[in-house]
Formats: sequence, structure tokens, C-alpha cells
Amino acid sequence: MFDKPRPPTASRRLNHTARLAVLAAAVAMGGVAVTVTPTPSSAAACNGYVGLTFDDGPTGSTSALLNVLRNNGVRATMFNVGQNVQNNRSAAQAQVSAGMWVGNHSWNHAHMTSMSQAQMQSDLSQTSNAIQSATGTRPQLFRPPYGETNSTLQSVASSLGMRQVIWDVDSQDWNGASVSQIVSAASRLQNGQIILMHDGIQNTRDAIAQIMANLSSRNLCPGMISPSTGRAVAPDGGGGGNPTTPPPGGGSCTATATTPNVWSDRYNTSVTVSGASNWTVVVGITPPQKVSTTWNGSFSWDSSGNLMTVRSNGSGNTFGFTTMMNGNSSARPQIRSCATG
Repeated sequence: MFDKPRPPTASRRLNHTARLAVLAAAVAMGGVAVTVTPTPSSAAACNGYVGLTFDDGPTGSTSALLNVLRNNGVRATMFNVGQNVQNNRSAAQAQVSAGMWVGNHSWNHAHMTSMSQAQMQSDLSQTSNAIQSATGTRPQLFRPPYGETNSTLQSVASSLGMRQVIWDVDSQDWNGASVSQIVSAASRLQNGQIILMHDGIQNTRDAIAQIMANLSSRNLCPGMISPSTGRAVAPDGGGGGNPTTPPPGGGSCTATATTPNVWSDRYNTSVTVSGASNWTVVVGITPPQKVSTTWNGSFSWDSSGNLMTVRSNGSGNTFGFTTMMNGNSSARPQIRSCATG
């Protein structure tokens, strides 16, 4: 079940009462050591925040989505359908445990503007109750199905302690958009804006790493949606009632990177992890640079080849790699996140 929003009209855009936000922390490493301890609010390099939102969960692939988000150091807002929460309470709890914020997306994704006020009240109350029962937190954000709203629905949501949130950018993932099309849509995000995506779509999961790379290149980071302003703000734990710690990944660790050897065409990077012996570090590589050699870790890459995930493999807490410059001599790898487990 997807939002399949109707083509935006001027009146619907005027009804946008919220702007979400999402973070993609990027820390540049030169020839000196850089220590990064990623937390939900450690985005010192962020010039702004945008909102990554996922509708219609929880689904059978929610765990896969959470894994991708954790591996990329992302916290996002999940707009859940009430009956899905009722049928999959553990997945809803997993969202909160992973550091995500959870919002109300109606009970069964009906066209709510055709309902009476009493029906709206019952629908949203039932959904909020299901979310609170499953997760221990009561939603403070509401997204109307299909983006369809009116003053009565907004008033009902407000009476239940929720701010209405629409979106600024539609990823079109519900309409069969390819990975590259989803990434292109996300590249239009500006400070304080929100993108609509959905739980349960493979292309959406595959696009997240590239979305993060683009946000990082523009010093934009994923953040939370403030229930008081409806704008994207730093994920400092306010507004959503969800845990502020641990960050995505289940716990924190510190990754310290140095570039001890630099040649005309390549350089070596050494990364030391402290605070955990079982860790996962996500590193961004700026194209056209490419990693040619690795050591002392279990390495994998996303489909673009520009996002590298390194896991401990019993060889200690220091790993390294050689990067070919390929014409770009100034860029250095970016530590995206360090998580335990």
C-alpha cells in the first residue's frame, strides 16, 4: 500500500504545514588525524537538515530498511499505518529501538477528507493508541494518506497533539522510480525540506547510500521534525518522544583516521576504532577516487562503489586502505558513522 499522491496542486502545496529534515554527517580528512564519534547530534559539518521519511510501515521488509539506515548512520521518520503496527508490533518497536521517529499515517490509509470529523477522530486516535501500545511512545506527527487534507483533518490532528506533515519532494518510489531517479529527486532537497519515500520498496533501500553521499557533498544532514515548528532540526532528541540514544547501530564508538602516506597518484588511510571491539564503520569515498587495496577488516561497497562499509574481522581495531586519486588529489575519505555490533 503506497501513498500514490495525486499530482500536487497549488492549494495542496499551500496546505503544507511542515518541513522535515534528515542528516548525513560528513567529516573530511586531510593529512591529519580526524576523530569522529557519530551521535544523532554530532553534525558539526552540517549547514542544514533535511527530512527522510518512509510511509506505510511496518512491512515485511522493515528490518531490511532499518539495516540500511543503520549502516549509513541515518535516523529517519517513519509514518506508520495503524493496522500494520497492530499486525507487526515487534517491527514497530524495532523502528524506535533503531533510533527512528514514528508518526501517525492513519489506520488503513483511507481517503480521510471524505470522512466526518468523528470518523477522523476515531481513526487517528486508534492509530496513535496502537503506536503507543507497541512502542511506548505517542506520535506527535501526522501525515495524511495521499497528502490529502483539509482544515477539519488538521484540526483533529492538532487536538490529538500532532502536527500535520506533508512533503516537499516526492521520490516517486511508489510509481516505480528507479534507484537513479530516487537519488535525483533527493538531490533537490534543501535545508528544512522533506522527501516522501516508502517502506517496502527495494529501489528505495538501494538509493539510500547515494542519497547520503549527495547530502554529505552539500553539507546537509538527516534530522528530526520539530513538532512545534514542523521544520527540520538537529536530532537532539526533542519532539518525537523517541530515544535519543543509542544512535543508529545500537551503540557508539569512535573512528580516528589518518593519512600517513600520500603519493602523486594514491594515498593510504589508517582508521583506528575505540570504544568497541565489534564495530561497523561507514566511509564515503569522493568520486572519481576509488579504493584499490584494503587490510584488517571485512569490506563491502554499495552499488555506486563510493560508500564503503567496514566491519571488524578479528584483526584488531585498526584497518586501512589505499585510495587511487584518479585526478582528484584534494579529497579524502569521509567517516560517516561508527556503530557497535
